[in-house]
Formats: sequence, C-alpha cells, structure tokens
Amino acid sequence: MLQLYNTLTRQKEPFTPIKPGEISMYVCGPTVYNYIHIGNARSAIAFDTIRRYFEYRGYKVNYVSNFTDVDDKIINAAHETGEAPLDLAQRFIDAFMADTGKLNIEPATAHPRASQMIPEIISFVERLMAKGYAYESEGDVYYRARKFKHYGELANKNVDELEQGASQHVADAETARKEDPIDFALWKAAKPGEIAWDSPWGQGRPGWHIECSVMSTTLLGDTIDIHGGGQDLEFPHHENEIAQSEAATGKKFVNYWMHNGFVTIGEADEKMSKSLGNFITVHDIVKTVDPQTLRFLMASTQYRRPIRYSEAGLKEAARNLERLKIAREAVAYRQQGAQPGSSAEVTAQLASLKGAFIAAMDDDINVQNGLAVVYDLAKLMNEVAGADTVYADTLQALLDVQAQWLAIFGVQFQAELLDADVEALIEKRNAARAAKDFALSDQIRDDLQAKGILLDDTAQGTRWRRK
Repeated sequence: MLQLYNTLTRQKEPFTPIKPGEISMYVCGPTVYNYIHIGNARSAIAFDTIRRYFEYRGYKVNYVSNFTDVDDKIINAAHETGEAPLDLAQRFIDAFMADTGKLNIEPATAHPRASQMIPEIISFVERLMAKGYAYESEGDVYYRARKFKHYGELANKNVDELEQGASQHVADAETARKEDPIDFALWKAAKPGEIAWDSPWGQGRPGWHIECSVMSTTLLGDTIDIHGGGQDLEFPHHENEIAQSEAATGKKFVNYWMHNGFVTIGEADEKMSKSLGNFITVHDIVKTVDPQTLRFLMASTQYRRPIRYSEAGLKEAARNLERLKIAREAVAYRQQGAQPGSSAEVTAQLASLKGAFIAAMDDDINVQNGLAVVYDLAKLMNEVAGADTVYADTLQALLDVQAQWLAIFGVQFQAELLDADVEALIEKRNAARAAKDFALSDQIRDDLQAKGILLDDTAQGTRWRRK
C-alpha cells in the first residue's frame, strides 16, 4: 500500500485520494525575479519524480504549480533593471521553463500566476472579512491569526512562541497597523510607483500567502489531496495558507502535506539560498554539466532528506547513469538474431523485481531503495545479454521495464545511431556542402555532435568517431 509522510501529523499514512484513480496536487513554484538555483530545482525535481511515480502506478494527476509574479523581490529587481515588474517576471518565467525543460521536468497541468487572479484574490479576501477573520487598516488588510484555532499546528508552534517572534521581526510602523503582532497581510496598500490594482480598500496588491490559497482552491477545489513545497515554506507560508483557506471554505484544505529537504553546499553543509549568496543557478551549471546527470543526482535522494551538492556527487551520478546505459546497450545489441518467445526464468525474475520496486517506492517514495532495484535490473540485463541463447520477448520486456523506471527519475537514454545511419547523414551533409547549403551542413554536424558523433573534415573526406 502506498504510504506518504504527512508533515501535519508527522507520521506516514496510507494514501487514499479524494477521487479514486485521480490525484489533485499543488506545489509552490518560484518567485520569478532571478534564475532558479539548484535548491529551487531540487523541489521541482522531487515533486516531478513523485508525480511520475503516481502516474506509473496508474493515477491521473492534476498537477498545479504556480508562479509568484507579484512580490517585493520582483518590484525591487524591476526597479534595479528599469523593467516593468510583470515584464521582468515573464523573462524569468521563460528562463524557468527553459531550465526545467533541460532537466526533463514535465510542465504542470497548469502554471497559474498571481497577477492573473487579482479578482479572485479580492473576492477571497472579502469572504474572510465577512466572516470576521480579516480587517482593513490604512489600506492594508490583515488576517486575524489568533482567531483560527488550529494556527501553528503544521509547524508545531504555539501562538505565544509566534507572538514573540513576530514582535521581534515586524517593523514598528506595520505593528502599529495590526491588532496583533502575529496577524499577516492579505492585501498591501500600494507605495508610490509600485505595481497596483484597484480594490475595495484602495490601490494595492495581494500578499504572498493569499495568492497560493486562491490559485490552489480555484483550480483544484476546496480540499486537495497533496500540497507540496520546500521545508522552508512550512512556516509561515503553508501555515498561513491553511488558516486562510479553511476559514474561507469551512473545509479541510489539504489531506497530505509533503515537504522536500534542502540542498547543502560546502564543508559546513550550508543550506543553498540566495540570501546567503552561496547558490549556483541551473542556468549556469547546465553549461558545463550534463543536465541529465544533475537531474539524476537530485532524484537519487529520498525527497525528505537533504542533498549535499558536490563534484564528487555529480561524478558518482554520471558513473551510475553510464552503468545503466551499458546494460541497456548490451540488451539492445542482442536483439539482432534473438530467438522468438521468452524465458520463463527471466520472466519470473522480472516479476520479482517489479514487486520489490513498487514496495520500495510505495514507502514514502523511497528512491534509494527503488534505485537499488533498478541496479539489480541492470545486473539481470547484463546476465541475460551475456547468455548463449536470448529470446526476443524477454529482451524487449527488460528494455521496457528499465525505460519505465528510469522515466520516473527523469532519465531517458537516446537511441544510439547505427553506423549506417551516421554514414547516410554524412553523405547528406556532403551533398549540402557541395550545393553550398552551409546552414543544413552545420545543422547535420551539430545534430550528430549532440548524439555523441564527432566529425573531422580532412583532405581525404569526412571521418567520424563516437565520443
């Protein structure tokens, strides 16, 4: 039975979706004011892996991940560059999609943006005010956190702790506008020159927390199966989402809360973050590191555990990928001349491996134990490929299962070009060069290089070799 660790209850629980066979899943996306760093990518990769496993198990997943495109950080960054805030946000949304595409992260079913849901946000805030959970003060609107009786349960904090912390961190001017230091902003009055929208409380913009409450409930319903994000979002962001959503709807907001661990870096194992200045962007790293290797490194650790980013880790991930690729190539090579039919012995071994893989992954997506089975499969593939007699159906079954399992981890090996295919493309390139169609000639060369084929134009003709 599939079990997930629920942050709210702090224990593993059997997973039962609201609708049989379907999963509603909301994962907090980035605030788009810069390129994403590897810590941001870890969350996207972790929940993409989880989503892919759910789909492997036969679920239809309605996966929503937002873009926060209205925020203080975006306004400040836009002021520095001279761009309009939404233009800057769009630039980094485009960069996010490009970078995550290189990491083979599937696009969400929907990628809502806060700026596109202003009317819904205003309506949501009005509902909270009508129920007495919110109040207006000098153009700002705040949520009465103490009025929500379960406030602090997700982060396992009591209200007195929170009041002391809030008193220390909130500016005096803002504290004066609040009824209580722990109250948080639902709507912020516009400052001169800031992006703003009309509202019943004057020109302003939404607070960060209300954006996700509105986007998730609008697209997935009042109660959703899974809400995910980084551990740093447990408080205050997710805590505030619960308070807002449940006060507005009168229903349980989320059945299973899932949070991924941090990426650490350096000898001190510091959390990677923009505020510490120790981050590496995906945009930069994929210029020198194979994106599939980076993806595999990130996907090889159970989502709740921290990952230490290092050159040694990347090298190990690359070695493990090569090990899996060699097993695949060995089996694919033996398909030529294979006997029809299948091996009963190998079929039984494969069935046993399938059971072990599902048992491992059903245990709160335990990817380390799941990958141990993937490596056992590679060992079986090598043994079968080395046998005197091989069977076509068995070979194809091994290839299919490996491809299905690796797809969960975002790995997809390109089929290697046969020598005859390479020679045919070189002939086509030679013809293009003779016709002075250098654009086509360069495209063929670049396509071959991307597939690991290097060309060397000599006086005696074009020679080629594999990387």
